[in-house]
Amino acid sequence: MNAWMQTIIQLPSILDLFSTRVEDLFSKMDHAYHRIASHYGFICNGCSDNCCFTRFYHHTFTEYLMIYLGYQKLESQLRDEIKRKSTVSSHHTNSSFICPLNIDGRCILYPNRPMICRLHGIPHELHTPGRPPYHGSGCDFFTQSFGHKESIRFDRTPFYMEMARIENELKTALELQGKLKLTIAEMILEF
Repeated sequence: MNAWMQTIIQLPSILDLFSTRVEDLFSKMDHAYHRIASHYGFICNGCSDNCCFTRFYHHTFTEYLMIYLGYQKLESQLRDEIKRKSTVSSHHTNSSFICPLNIDGRCILYPNRPMICRLHGIPHELHTPGRPPYHGSGCDFFTQSFGHKESIRFDRTPFYMEMARIENELKTALELQGKLKLTIAEMILEF
């Protein structure tokens, strides 16, 4: 386990503060996402294009922390299975990749899943200061099924900004330097 993770686990007040703030942010993301998805009638039931089959890199210590907290609540036998799947997943760079948290087609840590897993699937936009707005399409399933409907884009900007604030405060509180770039599998192998 990383030294920074050992430090925060030994500071329950900081751990509680940051996990509560992230849970609140995740709840706001979910609410906003569902509002836009409902406009289209879009429900993600899993498919070959879903986020579980995409190799995402996660860049925040905050999301790493949330994965860790969810993982620690699992039974030891399930943690062992996820660790084994993480070892296999970390070596795959082709289309056979699947997130090690996907158990029987569903995320076993769904309440703790990272931001990109929460926001994947529907058309979105991001407003970065000094740059033109970025507009992203939905996943392939969304585009094929709902691309003909009037487009309402999910503005990810306020959620990215709030995650950045939380991340900066966590890094300051723990005196963390540098950046993170890990897959879920790589995170789990560090636990």
